[in-house]
Amino acid sequence: MSPSGPRHVFRWDLDKTYLRTDFDSFGDLIKSAIETAADKKAYPGATALMRALRAGDGHRVCIISGSPSQMRTVLAAKLALDGVEFDEFVLKNNLKNILRGRFRALRAQIPYKLPALLESRAGFAPAPGETLFGDDAEADAIIYCLYADLVAGVVPMNDLERILLAARAYPDEVERTMAAAERVPRGDVVRRVIIHLDRRSPTAGFRRFGPRLVPVYNYFQAALVLYADGLLDARQVLFIAFEMIDSKQYQLPILANSLQDLIRRNRLAQPTAVKLADELREVARTAPDTVNRPDLPPFEDVARAFTDRVRELKGAPPLPWPETIAPLDYVALVDEEHESRRDRRKRGAGT
Repeated sequence: MSPSGPRHVFRWDLDKTYLRTDFDSFGDLIKSAIETAADKKAYPGATALMRALRAGDGHRVCIISGSPSQMRTVLAAKLALDGVEFDEFVLKNNLKNILRGRFRALRAQIPYKLPALLESRAGFAPAPGETLFGDDAEADAIIYCLYADLVAGVVPMNDLERILLAARAYPDEVERTMAAAERVPRGDVVRRVIIHLDRRSPTAGFRRFGPRLVPVYNYFQAALVLYADGLLDARQVLFIAFEMIDSKQYQLPILANSLQDLIRRNRLAQPTAVKLADELREVARTAPDTVNRPDLPPFEDVARAFTDRVRELKGAPPLPWPETIAPLDYVALVDEEHESRRDRRKRGAGT
């Protein structure tokens, strides 16, 4: 860590963001609770990505997860097995909620995650930039954008109280969140929100959040976005791609298609993709032979596959953004998320 404080903070969720986790039924919750560290599986590329981010000078990794605090030991062991280091690890005290009869707090994420984010942020005097990682299984897109707009001073405090009430927050949760929001240093610091599409939600539904939020189908796409943001270099992107290929769940053509998908959705500029391919060729020219493995594609093949996918677009314009993006109505978004969660529970009960 830089002696002058963090330069950039990466905030991660765990379940369905870093870890493959099912919790749509009571049985899923029990299974997740009794798994050992070795049983738990990370998404392909997520481990290499988190290690690369943490290795950066002045980079800080903070984990704020809705997993119960009673799972801290096994989750920390899993991260240690993966070689992932972190600077902060916040989990949800669901046992305390049960003992207090606060049953709606067991699944509610906004009254838990929002104050945790704000309180973590309040400790930084010089304002480092932030990148946030979540998923589409809960309300991460809403929480992260609300957090970003609160810190930026876009959301007034009286609006925050209405949002928390819409989120069914308990009175002490409202008080805690309001106090944290008052203390947090203001600044437009959230550079990027990355939402992993665990549920394969349609990407069009996320356009209302604006270009700051990028939904991704896999962690190669996340790496490409962070490369464009100047937070990863070409070699790091390459090794994230190799981890994914090594998992046997991805092949090079699939990753090349993922790059093309980002360009089509106007989430990655074509010149940036061409620049990456050029830099990968330079890596291939200068890298020692020991970097390559016979069961992984040569660097040159990776660079060529990416360049070919960009050329196949033949200058086709990406999906345009509207000239102006309407401010987010967080009360409406919270109500919509609540209805969607209730519908999912009903569908689950009917199966």
